[in-house]
Amino acid sequence: MKRDSVRDLLQQLLDTIRDEREHAKQLNIQAMLDDVAKKESLLATLNAIPQLDPEDRGLAAQIREENRRNAFLFRATLNWIQETMVFFGKKTAPTTYGKSGHTTSAPVNGRLLSGRI
Repeated sequence: MKRDSVRDLLQQLLDTIRDEREHAKQLNIQAMLDDVAKKESLLATLNAIPQLDPEDRGLAAQIREENRRNAFLFRATLNWIQETMVFFGKKTAPTTYGKSGHTTSAPVNGRLLSGRI
């Protein structure tokens, strides 16, 4: 494959990774999924290249950094969602103590998200 076409593919990959992050921030899931499919296609094409030209290694490093930024964004978002679910899954009634000073079951121990209406 010619160097110019490889460089064009690398630039398309970089743009797609940036678009993926922007669509994720905007919660445009369909556009983000389209970006993921395009990224996978570009990576499959680029994977067939045995060795990258030394002049394109800077662009490849930039692609790696942008991809890491996306991974950090997705991981941080997942952690935030998990923490939120844990918060809403906790008991709504505070811990109460009996006459002897030991904790007792409160009459109301429901969850904020019970799945019932």
